[in-house]
Amino acid sequence: MRKSFLLPIILLTMQSCAQTNDYNLIIGTYTNTGKSEGIYTYNFDTKTGDSKQLSVAKGVENPSYLTLSPDNKFVYAVNETGKTSAVSAFSFDAIKGALKFLNKQATNGEDPCYIVADEKNVISANYSGGNASIFGIESNGSLGKLKQIVQHSGKSVNKDRQNSPHVHMVFFTPDHKYLIINDLGTDKVYLYNYNVNGTNNVLAPHDSVAVTPGAGPRHITFSKDGKYAYLIHEMDGGITVFSYSNGALEKIQETKITEDGFTGENGAADIHISPDGKFLYATNRGSENKITIFAIEKGGLLSKRGQTSTLGKGPRNFAIDPTGKYLLVAHQYTNDVVIFERDTQTGELKDTGKRIEVGAPVCLVFAPKK
Repeated sequence: MRKSFLLPIILLTMQSCAQTNDYNLIIGTYTNTGKSEGIYTYNFDTKTGDSKQLSVAKGVENPSYLTLSPDNKFVYAVNETGKTSAVSAFSFDAIKGALKFLNKQATNGEDPCYIVADEKNVISANYSGGNASIFGIESNGSLGKLKQIVQHSGKSVNKDRQNSPHVHMVFFTPDHKYLIINDLGTDKVYLYNYNVNGTNNVLAPHDSVAVTPGAGPRHITFSKDGKYAYLIHEMDGGITVFSYSNGALEKIQETKITEDGFTGENGAADIHISPDGKFLYATNRGSENKITIFAIEKGGLLSKRGQTSTLGKGPRNFAIDPTGKYLLVAHQYTNDVVIFERDTQTGELKDTGKRIEVGAPVCLVFAPKK
């Protein structure tokens, strides 16, 4: 009797341990290329780097960027479609890796290119509109009506790309008291007070920080302890390092993701820190198609450790799996996700030879399978 009682417990324990290797990998894409059908979900094994397609949410226009709700039950996607741009809400079955469309709301700002969510609000960064849209969340996870639009104004020195504001990212500070809005068009990083329960006053101006004219601020990420922020510039391939405290960003370092003497075309795209907080990675498109590796030193400062080809064209978003073992790069123009293995001691990347073939991938989001 004792053996028969213990056997189910042992089997359940083994099953639970096995499941911890597996995560959902949700991929946002451009559907207007004709090579993608929508939002794809894969099972990703963090022990082997193997992946398997689970589902595809079809009929979604250009869901180029995605975000996951804090409770892992909903996914919100931008619909980057010019004047008809919107944000869509989906329920998410984490066990099956399946999305179910709930509703969508117009952003009233053209070409949303980034999106964040917490328990109460969904916020999109609308690139061509030069604004950010804030939506409430209904009890079933669907999007409520538009609460607020924050409109930027101004321009910067590049007449071809900076004649008007271009909001490229919205991002919560680690203390969740402020929302950062990066504006490529005005060369500024804006901080807004965040009133999570607000009805039409969710965001209120707090501060702004100017970067090098013509730099084009794109994405930002924070150190594991929340004391430092790292801003990548799309147009000059630079990174600005800030110290952060109580809604204030203070510059402490300027560096480049390119090698000395680089004269090619920049198109810096994405920036992330490894889960252990030791290394920072940044991608560059343009004529580079490379990813640069930095070590994070004492005081949050960066030291460059090397560069490697991303082995594709148009590296946009990339993601490091939750265990820190693999780094995945989405290539918009070669229609694949390249899977690298990370050396956790040196930060170096090694091609696994494994690929996920998917049309025009732009955004990669890992999600627990529970």
